[in-house]
Amino acid sequence: MALFLANKRILLGVTGSIAAYKSPEIVRRLRESGAVVRVAMTENAQRFITPLTMQAVSGYPVHQELFDLQAEAAMGHIELARWADVVLVAPATADFMARLANGNADDLLTTVCLATKAPLMIAPAMNQGMWQHVLTQENLQILQRKRIQVVGPSEGSQACGDIGPGRMIEPVEILEKLSGLFAHGGMAGLRVLVTAGPTHEAIDPVRFISNGSSGKMGYALAEAAHEAGAIVTLISGPVVIREPEQIECVHVITANEMYDAVMRKIIDCDIFLAVAAVGDYRSKTIAKQKIHKDQAAMLLELERNPDIVGSVGKLSPKPFIVGFAAETENLLEQAEAKRKRKNMDMIVANRVDTKVGMGTDDNEVMVLGEKRVSLPLMPKQKLARELIMMIASAYQAKQ
Repeated sequence: MALFLANKRILLGVTGSIAAYKSPEIVRRLRESGAVVRVAMTENAQRFITPLTMQAVSGYPVHQELFDLQAEAAMGHIELARWADVVLVAPATADFMARLANGNADDLLTTVCLATKAPLMIAPAMNQGMWQHVLTQENLQILQRKRIQVVGPSEGSQACGDIGPGRMIEPVEILEKLSGLFAHGGMAGLRVLVTAGPTHEAIDPVRFISNGSSGKMGYALAEAAHEAGAIVTLISGPVVIREPEQIECVHVITANEMYDAVMRKIIDCDIFLAVAAVGDYRSKTIAKQKIHKDQAAMLLELERNPDIVGSVGKLSPKPFIVGFAAETENLLEQAEAKRKRKNMDMIVANRVDTKVGMGTDDNEVMVLGEKRVSLPLMPKQKLARELIMMIASAYQAKQ
């Protein structure tokens, strides 16, 4: 089964159950799937497995105390709640389920669970009598009504000698369930073409004109579209990002190369996500040898590169086009004018800033189309999933 966990931020909560011995394996498998994992442990969990073990397998210090001055200075419970794409509690004891069902926030883990907007998933582990008790079953129903994902438990022999339901399901099953939170069918079967990164326009054999695009947003959107069931092709300029698995990748350098690659692929696509920061101009002549600084000044004559989005917008029929606009002033006016001029269905606009946009890990944007929607500052992976759901909805509405 394909796992959609690459680059996901997983907060693993560990509570006081003998099943905590499986928690390091969960972390190991998550990291092998490309996820970034941080761990929060309750006081009783530390009686079964040490924080040092969890730190060793996760690569990060373990979060243990609600009132930890050192943690508050770096990543306190609110920052931790904001950081996570999903909170997974495995194992989850009967006591933890009861406290969460009643909205208690008396330790770090329950506080994070109440503070986060990320999905919550718990994997119960307890004695079969505790699991089948009417109070535990009532707490289970409360958690399910609140849309908290409960996976397991399974049946079998238990550490106390009993046989029955209450065993935590195996780590491989937990990962499959966790992956399902990110895999949705909003773009099932659709063919999506994504451009990402900058282009390089040569001046001489060692110099080129480019921009500060890192490709992070385009790559995140390609992965999010794949998670949504799309057949994705990614056309990438020069970046230092690992090529995503199970996605066709075409690597280019110049704007002309990107134009040619897009026009070859566009005939077969339903949705075009034009995320790349394509250079508008290139040098009219490229020196065959390195230009030396013998002169006080140098004149460089530029000529226009082809307009990729504009060319796609003129096709009949054309795909559903989503463009991006990075501006330093008059953001909404510039973006809306660009959307209409190039016949786009939607445009994602962001102000160029030192903290957001090109080259950063986070972004905040305004989406312009039939409606205007503002998306607050968040990691680009999260933003990509939000955008893909919006794009899928707008595409289906247009059809």
